Amino acid sequence: MEKSNSPIAYSLILLLFFLSAAASSVLNDSMIYSNHRWVPVPLPHHKKKGGRVQYVTHNVLHYGAKADGVSDSTPAFSQAWEEACKSWRPASVYVPRGTYMLKPIVFYGPCQSKMLFHVEGKVVGPKHYWEFGKSGFWILFYKLEKLTILGGTYDAQGSDYWACQRSQSQCSQGTKSITIIQSRNVVVKGLKSLNPQMFHLAIDHCHQVLLKKLYIEAPSRSLNTDGIHIMSSEGITIAGAVIKTGDDCIAIGPGTKNVHIRGVHCGPGHGISIGSLGLHTHEAGVENVFVTDSVMTRTQNGLRIKSWGRKTTSFVRNVVFQNIAMENSYNPIIIDQNYCPYNKNCPGMGSGVKITGVTYRNIHGTSASPIAVKFVCSASRPCTGLQLHNVKLTYHKAIASSVCTHAGGGVSGVVSPRNCFRK
Repeated sequence: MEKSNSPIAYSLILLLFFLSAAASSVLNDSMIYSNHRWVPVPLPHHKKKGGRVQYVTHNVLHYGAKADGVSDSTPAFSQAWEEACKSWRPASVYVPRGTYMLKPIVFYGPCQSKMLFHVEGKVVGPKHYWEFGKSGFWILFYKLEKLTILGGTYDAQGSDYWACQRSQSQCSQGTKSITIIQSRNVVVKGLKSLNPQMFHLAIDHCHQVLLKKLYIEAPSRSLNTDGIHIMSSEGITIAGAVIKTGDDCIAIGPGTKNVHIRGVHCGPGHGISIGSLGLHTHEAGVENVFVTDSVMTRTQNGLRIKSWGRKTTSFVRNVVFQNIAMENSYNPIIIDQNYCPYNKNCPGMGSGVKITGVTYRNIHGTSASPIAVKFVCSASRPCTGLQLHNVKLTYHKAIASSVCTHAGGGVSGVVSPRNCFRK
């Protein structure tokens, strides 16, 4: 991919500007969409009157964990969690400095009180990918309420699994590094995720989750390593994240609504994606998504909505992308309703996903492809209500182009490339 013509300093200034803007916002709060606007909803377990919550600490070393990066510390982590979870007072599982090897583990709820999982050290996965088993999870938090996951580095050491995938051998099912399922009022802060077999962080069937100050990294050629993957969840806030990975930086899947994203630096990766949607006939949609103050650097896509070409009940509505800087990104703005990765088993039908009410506001920067805006919508369910306001994207310092198929909407302010909406 061709290097950007923009100076590195320019990228850093943009990033610092956006992240400082995010920091000055209400980052300690989650957001919900109510009465046609975004409003903050404080997460009740952060603090109590008169100061911070006092936790009863359960140090994993006291349960037999070894900080040598080789010994299996899974039983010690499990026992520490079980004891903390039984406490009627707020309790924490504390992982001090050092490196701890952890095999697949489930931290079950519900617990009796607030829980803090506090890691100051590094957690690594088993050396060989087949040691992760077939569950699809490495670290799973299940059915919890008022949970905080704080700090730590999590390295799943996924390189041998990616090598197996590339060799087209019979690999075992890949695992997601950190998964949170059927939980509510969750805060994940200051976490670093490295080299997962598949997704770094997955949120599934959750309510009111705040993800803050995250660092996520995997090689650009690692397969299916979504940074943050959200499904069937509501009230999700992402406030400040650096994501460098081999797939979507953020993926928003079916059944998700009220998502607020700000201060994300994505790249390399596949951008911020809604979808893929419409794989199943009876499928929930995505609505009320707000993405702002973020940077895409040399990403395969920038802001993407993708759906399979098949009949479905799914939909996308009420989405806003604003204040986004693109630096040499392919497909900076794209809707693809003929999504079919690797061109295998493509349905070949018109997508039934109805896309309406999507706004692109203050999107500036450079495209690595001559077509900077691409709206390829369904003939059976055309895109409606697309809005472009102050969009300026160039290709090699020249005017880029746009392509529209079955797409309708309007423009305001300065828009380049030229509007291609159907009349």
